[in-house]
Amino acid sequence: MEKKIVNDINDLANILKLSITTVSRVLNGKAEIYRISPDTKQRVLDAAREYNYIPNQLARGLKLNKTATFGLVIPDISNPFFADIAKSIEYEARSNGYSLMLCDSRENIALEKELINLLLSHKVEGIIVAPVGTQSEHLIQTYISGTPLVIVDRSFPEIDLPSICSDNYQGGFEAVNYLILMGHKKIVCIQGIPESFPNKERVHGFIDALRNNKIPFNQSMIVGKDFSLENGYKQTRMVFSLKDPPTAIFALSNLISLGVLQAIKEIGLMIPDDVSLISFDEQPYSAYLGTPMTTIDQKKSEMGQFAVEILIKQIREKDPGTKPLIMKLKTNLIIRNSVKNLKK
Repeated sequence: MEKKIVNDINDLANILKLSITTVSRVLNGKAEIYRISPDTKQRVLDAAREYNYIPNQLARGLKLNKTATFGLVIPDISNPFFADIAKSIEYEARSNGYSLMLCDSRENIALEKELINLLLSHKVEGIIVAPVGTQSEHLIQTYISGTPLVIVDRSFPEIDLPSICSDNYQGGFEAVNYLILMGHKKIVCIQGIPESFPNKERVHGFIDALRNNKIPFNQSMIVGKDFSLENGYKQTRMVFSLKDPPTAIFALSNLISLGVLQAIKEIGLMIPDDVSLISFDEQPYSAYLGTPMTTIDQKKSEMGQFAVEILIKQIREKDPGTKPLIMKLKTNLIIRNSVKNLKK
């Protein structure tokens, strides 16, 4: 009969009829220091192997106030963009000896606050947050109370919190400028959460590219209210019900662009013959669609890597008094076949 796995040092000590202190000293390699006999040492090591002893690292960590665990809060785990960032953060954390507690705030600010409190109650050594993007007070309080904290993707420019994000303005400007160079003037921007920092910066880039090329701007050129597939779908159906539909769409997220593709297919239009499309954020499928899609590529792996580096630096230095590091990563325009050259 297979013996049970033991993960409590009390149970192992009871099996051996030894004190917890003796068993602990042997398992921590301190038998010689405390003059524990070779026979006793061997008994403990044999029993640990026989019962597949797995130490309760969480309980040990709580006692030492060092759990070797980070918390990660992202707004939508089903979004490939955040899944890629989470993957990168998990890899970097594990490479540095940390495990990861992953939480999904579901784009809900109340849930985001609740999850951060949950992570703090589990004594995580640091927290990385991709905020919903509408409130920051709870993040400021967490940081100034001494918990290492890093903001990724959706930052707050008006406050000093360690953060790393894409140059969203540059990406928005470059995408729309390329559409204009290809002869497009009737361009619709389908945005995400209007109050979020990335959305504001991408829209700002959109507007400046139009004005820089002396193309009149009016507010009707910006539609939508969140970063979802449903938003992309509904807004595309809406703009193509108008008498004068756009020749190009700039989708401010990968999920929005998927909704755009679904709506365009249902309407019976073709990309790029009937309408051109650029999506903010590159995904593995972007190059393999029926019409390979032009995208703004964000450095997701680097974002995760730098977030962990900044967090570990905070833990080691334990000095939040210095000015927080704020990083902005350049984006890259990847040109494929989804934009028609109207000048031809």
